[in-house]
Amino acid sequence: MDSLSADDFSCPVCIEIFKDPVVLSCSHSVCKECLQQFWRTKKTQECPVCRRRSSRDDPPCNRVLKNLCESLLKERKEKGSESEDLCSLHSEKLKLFCLEDKQPVCLVCRDSQKHINHTFRPIGEVAPSYKEELKTALKPVQEKLTRNEKIKGEFEKIVQHIKSQADQTEHQIKQQFEKLHQFLRDEEEATITALREEEEQKKQMMEKKLEEITTHISALSYTIKDMEEMMKDSDVCFLKKFTVSMERVQISSQPDPQTPSGALIHVPRYLGNLPFRVWKKMQDIVQNTPVILDPNTAHPLLVLSDDLTSASWSDNKQPLPDNPERFDFYRFVLGSEGFNSGTHCWDVEVKESLCWHLGVTTGSNQRKGDDLFDTGLWSVQHGLADYFGFPVKQNLQRVRVNLDYDRGTVSFSDPVNNTQLHTFTANFTDTLFPFFYSFAPLRILPFERQ
Repeated sequence: MDSLSADDFSCPVCIEIFKDPVVLSCSHSVCKECLQQFWRTKKTQECPVCRRRSSRDDPPCNRVLKNLCESLLKERKEKGSESEDLCSLHSEKLKLFCLEDKQPVCLVCRDSQKHINHTFRPIGEVAPSYKEELKTALKPVQEKLTRNEKIKGEFEKIVQHIKSQADQTEHQIKQQFEKLHQFLRDEEEATITALREEEEQKKQMMEKKLEEITTHISALSYTIKDMEEMMKDSDVCFLKKFTVSMERVQISSQPDPQTPSGALIHVPRYLGNLPFRVWKKMQDIVQNTPVILDPNTAHPLLVLSDDLTSASWSDNKQPLPDNPERFDFYRFVLGSEGFNSGTHCWDVEVKESLCWHLGVTTGSNQRKGDDLFDTGLWSVQHGLADYFGFPVKQNLQRVRVNLDYDRGTVSFSDPVNNTQLHTFTANFTDTLFPFFYSFAPLRILPFERQ
């Protein structure tokens, strides 16, 4: 191998030592990947050296050359490892460590001008302490790696949860629209049925009129024919029948039948403001709830309804991502919309729960840990310790929350008995979100139509 130069082991394309070399029919060798890339670029299967066209799509591996290249790489690696133990300046073995320069040195280096008054220690003596120092320094990095791997796992869970959320939400969207589609189909069918009923009714009326006028035409035709025959009789016979004939003619000369009023289809009844009338009817089957729950804030032990208007406590913790918005200590859930101006009102049904807690809290309030009640929360509760909020002793069916952000008041009342429970006064500066907590299901009620 000593008689060969580095060029003998270099690929003519990448000028590096051959990697997986193949031999062409012209006897030139090229890295397999380099050859494929060259062919893709040139769009012709020719040798990169002599430009002779290759007779094969997949030239065979040059195993002899491959083995020689691997041996060369191994030899260079071994020589490189040996050279690491030698001083680059004096080619002497590195035996000492300069404590000032923090570098291994040889005996010649120790006596040189560069290292005057420096302190040296044998490499074998200082290496363990420096390894221990590096090990200590590496510990926070290893801990960070562990934390990052845990965070990566959380991110992967979030990606899966996003897909699950999207799939479930799409399914519910289709269900909701199917209800609307079915309502529209029913309305279409009912409207067309009413149209066809009016058509049938008015057709029958006109067919009756048509039958009457047909009978009348037949009577007139018969009278005319009789009169014409009578006028062919002798004068004596004619005059004998004249009086009766005149009476028949006069009776037949009654007014002609008239087209009845309202005989046509009442088109505006079906087409007039049709979308608006259907929309008005649609309001009877849809509900508008003033507060919608945000599932991304719900504690994993809370289960929300499909329409996001009720919450209940579960014994099984749901596999949800620990995103920043989610409560992880208190089993709370927030409303999906925050308020920073105006007046807002919502009713909460609590009749099934012996223990509940609800009100408003600031959007910046702590959601992790148990520091939630330190500040930024205005609430009433039933069945809990007093520090959780203003205590309500009586059992209620509903609680009404009235927020007047601009005046700085949050009031709670019993809408069933029309009694006031409590009013908080504050200077609101942060966005406020409705919050809810309950052992048993609680439900946010839709607006009542007046």
